[in-house]
Amino acid sequence: MFSGLSAFPLTPMNESGIDEAAFARLIDRLVAAGVDSIGALGSTGSYAYLNRAEREQVTQLAVAQAGKVPVIVGIGALRTRDVLDAAEDAQKAGASGVLLAPMSYQKLSEDEVFGLFENVTRHLSVPLCVYDNPTTTHFTFSDELHGRIAQLANVGSIKIPGVPADPEAAKARVDRLRALIPAHVTIGVSGDVLAATGLNAGCDAWYSVIGGLFPKTALAITRAAQKGDAHQAMRLSERLQPLWELFGQYGGSLRVMAAAAELQGLVESPCLPLPLKALEGPSRQKLATLLEALELA
Repeated sequence: MFSGLSAFPLTPMNESGIDEAAFARLIDRLVAAGVDSIGALGSTGSYAYLNRAEREQVTQLAVAQAGKVPVIVGIGALRTRDVLDAAEDAQKAGASGVLLAPMSYQKLSEDEVFGLFENVTRHLSVPLCVYDNPTTTHFTFSDELHGRIAQLANVGSIKIPGVPADPEAAKARVDRLRALIPAHVTIGVSGDVLAATGLNAGCDAWYSVIGGLFPKTALAITRAAQKGDAHQAMRLSERLQPLWELFGQYGGSLRVMAAAAELQGLVESPCLPLPLKALEGPSRQKLATLLEALELA
C-alpha cells in the first residue's frame, strides 16, 4: 500500500455537495489502470474544505468503488479531537490506511506535532502515513522529528514534499532520512515534478497528483523507476515539463488538475469548493492545448 504509485484524485464538488457520480468515475479510472493504492481526501481531494459528514461520504464511496485496491484516507484537521473523529470514521468505512498532516492556524512546535501523532497512532488499527506538506501546513519537519514519529506504533510511511533536483543530492536526502527510521517504514515522494528523481533516489512510493487523473501516465514513470530504468523514468517525466511549469505558475497543482478534469469531461464545472477556482480564460485554453499535445492517459 505504501509503495509504487499512490494516486490522489480530486473530490469533485460544488456548493450543493459532493458529485458522487464524478468521484466514482475517477476512482474507476484508477482501479482500471492498476494503481497500487488510492489516496482519498488528500490536498488534491480538498479535505480541509469538507465537514465530517462530507468526509465520511467521500471515504465510504472511495472504499466501495476501489474494490481490492487499498484506500488511504486523509484525516487532517485543526484539532486533535477532530482528527480522532476522522480516523474513527475512516477505519469504520474500511480504509486500509490513513494520511495525517499537522494542520494549524497557530504555528505548531515540534513537541506539539509529535504529541499529535503520538495521540492519533494510539487509536489506530490501520497504518498511518505521515504527511509532510509545508506548503499547506506551514510546518517543516526535521529529519529528527520524522525519526521520532516513525518509531510510533502503526506508522507505515512518510510522505516527503520533494527531493533536490540533483540526483546525488536527492539520494543523499533519502539516505539521510532512511538512516533515522525503522526498516518497515517506507518513504514516498510527492511534488510531481520531482517524483522521478525521488523514485530513482530510492523512494518507495510516489504519492501522485497527476496519477489521480492520468494514472497510466504516472504508472509508466513509476514502473520504469521500479525496474531500475532511471533514464526512462526521467525521460517520461521531462516530457511533462510544460505541465510541471503550469503547476508552478498557478500556485500548485490543484487548480490545474481541476481544469484538466473539466476539460476531459470527467467532472462538471465547477468542481472545487469556493473560493477556489479552476483555471479560467487564456490559462485554461493553454492547458487544453497542452493536454492535447501530451496525450495523457
